[in-house]
Amino acid sequence: MHLGAHLSSGTEARGPGVSKHLLGAQLPLSFRGSWEPCSFCLSGKSHPGCPGCSCSELFPVSLAGSAMPLKQYFTGVLHRLQKGPGYTYKELLVWYCDNTNTHGPKRIIREGPKKRVFWFFLVLLSVSLLILHWGIVVQGYFSYGVTLSLSVGFKAMAFPAVTVCNASPFKYSKVRHLLKELDALTEAALERILQSKHGDAISAPPLNSSETVSQRLDLKLWNQIPLVLIDESDPDHPVIIDLFETDQSGSGTRPNSSSPALSNVTSEAKKHKVAVKLCSHKDTPQCIYRNFTSAAQAVTEWYILQSTSILSKVPLQERIRMGYQPEDMILACMYGAEPCSYRNFTQIYHPDHGNCYIFNWGMDEEALISSNPRAKFGLQLILDIGQQDYIPYLTSTAGARLMLHKQKSFPFPKDQGIYAMSGTETSISVLVDELVQLGYPYNNCTTDGSDVPVKNLYNKYNTSYSIQACLRSCFQAQMFENCGCGHYLFPLPEGVNYCNSEDDPDWAYCYSSLRASMGHRQSCIDSCKDTCNNTQFKMTISVAGWPSEVSEDWIFHILSYERNLSTNVTLDRNGIVKLNIYFEEYNYRTTSESVATTLFLLVSQLEGLFSFWMGGSVLCLIEFGEIIIDFLWVTIINIISWCKGLKQKRALAQYPDTPPTVSELSQAHVNFGFQREESHFNPNNETYPNEEIPPEPGTPPPHYDSLRIQPLDFTESDHDGGGQINTKCNLSPLSNCPNEEPGLPGLCNSL
Repeated sequence: MHLGAHLSSGTEARGPGVSKHLLGAQLPLSFRGSWEPCSFCLSGKSHPGCPGCSCSELFPVSLAGSAMPLKQYFTGVLHRLQKGPGYTYKELLVWYCDNTNTHGPKRIIREGPKKRVFWFFLVLLSVSLLILHWGIVVQGYFSYGVTLSLSVGFKAMAFPAVTVCNASPFKYSKVRHLLKELDALTEAALERILQSKHGDAISAPPLNSSETVSQRLDLKLWNQIPLVLIDESDPDHPVIIDLFETDQSGSGTRPNSSSPALSNVTSEAKKHKVAVKLCSHKDTPQCIYRNFTSAAQAVTEWYILQSTSILSKVPLQERIRMGYQPEDMILACMYGAEPCSYRNFTQIYHPDHGNCYIFNWGMDEEALISSNPRAKFGLQLILDIGQQDYIPYLTSTAGARLMLHKQKSFPFPKDQGIYAMSGTETSISVLVDELVQLGYPYNNCTTDGSDVPVKNLYNKYNTSYSIQACLRSCFQAQMFENCGCGHYLFPLPEGVNYCNSEDDPDWAYCYSSLRASMGHRQSCIDSCKDTCNNTQFKMTISVAGWPSEVSEDWIFHILSYERNLSTNVTLDRNGIVKLNIYFEEYNYRTTSESVATTLFLLVSQLEGLFSFWMGGSVLCLIEFGEIIIDFLWVTIINIISWCKGLKQKRALAQYPDTPPTVSELSQAHVNFGFQREESHFNPNNETYPNEEIPPEPGTPPPHYDSLRIQPLDFTESDHDGGGQINTKCNLSPLSNCPNEEPGLPGLCNSL
């Protein structure tokens, strides 16, 4: 049997010199797997007698039978990856409902019309309730709630740091020369106030005459921050009287009705009030009056402002020298039944209380461990506060100020301390409470203050962060920003000086306005954060008189001799303070926070709700995620197909006639002399007019169909398990074929 007997061919004429194109061929079953191509085909060359036959395009039957099923398999796999379980959204949805393990969706597509509607609304209701409950759970997770747990333990604990200060910051005997003029003004002002209280006239009576006042007093300090009397006999028109005004007629000035002084007037106000007048002398001069219900409060506040201005110009070392020294203040010390002395204390300077002394601060040595929770194993101190040398107008409280705090933390005894009265024995039993908080986002707290925007001015003491230090640092920064100087009570930033009335005449007005401003205070509160780990010392205080009347004589004799080797009694009950500080018990309480809803608990709650409302599991959620990905993938493929179709439409719009072949596009790009030829094929073998020789075609021919990408596949089923055969052959004119060809007997003759 000849191969040519089973070949069907077709030809298409395009022009002179164009060969016939073989459209397709089928091989008999007897040749499958047995036919082998000739050596010319294996070498990729043409037969010498058949130059138009490209045997390299012929495929052996054995290769075609195994290649086509493999190609179809991988094509199906790729199609599956691209299209998913369906080609459209509807097919995807139906496939999901029919194959998911979630209860409900299967009933929508498998039940009848009525039950299908019923199950559809039932599933929709379950999904809605599931989403609602999920939202509540997720909202609870992102609210960052915490739970508190209390634990109680028993162990030996580190003894707290103990800071002791005197109520008076300085010895009056050492600062008298600095406060001489101020004390004289204070005495004169008190005399005027007392005279005005006893008199019926509105104006304050003069001391003797204005000349006497000017000669006796230096009114420079007074003019900077004066004291005034406010007569409120007529609340609608109060009269302000300067205590040292030169007008003897007593006619005072009336403040503006919008003056801040009027906002502090109460119905229970007395006839005369003493107020501090604070004025600003900048572009627009203005004054405010800080009035008080008692003249004692007014004089004390006024004296603090004046003394602050004076002492701010004194160097730090000089202020330390003017305070109470440790050897004079600490008379006796004992800790844990072992003796100690003032050398076991660390000295710091605090503007409110002068020299303060800290026991067990832990800066240079390890913190001391309490060996027993009884009174005699704690800290026992005997202090001499020397109140006979207090500044009379600055310090009106007698006693020792003490504070318990953590190691390496800066103490603030004025705000967090307690007083121990002189002539008494004060016993303080301590319980420890620890609070451990979670950081951001559960609480607005900090561990070391590194995330606080306020620069801590107390870092120069090498102490740990505290919210009190942050608030004071923030206020000092605002003081410098608004007033141009720093307040005497707080550490100074670099390159800033303390405020005083000579260099900064408006500082008192600025300071008072800043302190009364709620906005500035709130900004500091918002900027500062509390520490996440706090240790609080709960104190139980008991007081008894010490020493007793029968023992005070010999006790004072011994203490006086030990201090200055004097046989005379130099101490008395008014200056002696005894302190006992100890652990009440070794039980401690720790209150710690933990996350209310962890990520694991959140997932468990979401899974439980999903199982309750939909009867599903985590795998069902994965199935739902898979179908969502399929939806997205189909959407992307549709968008790409739409874009390609739009691009093809735009390309076809450029060619209104038949689209050009590949050869035309190639030649037009590289051969600028190329022109497209019209078809000159003449089927009737007619000659050209005037016996003209037809023009030579371009190279390659412009309408050569083999340059088009048009695979021609002709298949034949193999009932014996064989594959499919694809055969391609470009043949030259049949007249050039030989009668015989090695390897293909009778092929060309059959054609």
